[in-house]
Amino acid sequence: MSTGDIVWMFFIFSALQPMLRRQFLEVLRVRKISQIERERQSRVILLVHRQETMRFLGFPLARYIDINDSEDVMRAIQMTDADVPIDLVLHTPGGLVLAALQIAKAVREHKAKVTVFVPHHAMSGGTLIALAADEIVMSKHSMLGPIDPQLGDSPAASLIKVLADKPIAKVDDRTLIMADVGRKAITQVKQAACELLTRRLSAEKAGAVADTLTSGTWTHDYPIWASVATSLGLPVSTDMPHNVLKLLKLYPQPVRMQSGGGVEYLPVERRGSEGPKMDAFGWPRVP
Repeated sequence: MSTGDIVWMFFIFSALQPMLRRQFLEVLRVRKISQIERERQSRVILLVHRQETMRFLGFPLARYIDINDSEDVMRAIQMTDADVPIDLVLHTPGGLVLAALQIAKAVREHKAKVTVFVPHHAMSGGTLIALAADEIVMSKHSMLGPIDPQLGDSPAASLIKVLADKPIAKVDDRTLIMADVGRKAITQVKQAACELLTRRLSAEKAGAVADTLTSGTWTHDYPIWASVATSLGLPVSTDMPHNVLKLLKLYPQPVRMQSGGGVEYLPVERRGSEGPKMDAFGWPRVP
């Protein structure tokens, strides 16, 4: 084999490697999902959003809950018998209110138990979906977030506050319009959250929780830990199955093109005082 052939084989392998890696990950995901479904006798649905990195251009492409997601989740629920529990794994910064509400409504109307797992975070629209579940399972440091509507870069609640704090004659027409839309958006989301919460809470308690989450009490990125969610009256558990955490690891953040930064560690479990287990070649054994 000539040097030229070796060079061509190297380039071909380099070009095929990302595709082969994706296919290998897909096989592992299917196996892990099937395992969890057998163990829990449930339908497992994942709604996972990572920040994608364009392979050639190198700029980030943000992922969020959109209409395509709501179509896919609703289709999965429609393919599930009414007496089969649903396990919904959420890992998302949020997204379109319309799409999140579609998913939440489908979750709430499913007859069997629906459990939402939040291994890391389910903010904004992700929290709205979680409100529809019978049980929310969170990790010790995972978080939900407020569901106050955002109009562009401005919180709806803050736009309304402008009208209260500033003479109307000094408020421009666009702000007046946005504040009016913001008032309607808060009312609509609060009403929707109230309807979702009344599955488990009294109407009075559901209204109070919905008001806290939608009225701008906190900033939109405020972390609602499991303890805070429990104090609000949400059905939260911190008994996160290890297999769900392993499943989420099969949806890694795409590798950035630039060097430097990031997190690095040996991908092995450490229990007690024993060191990492190594194989015959001196490499750590990956579970």
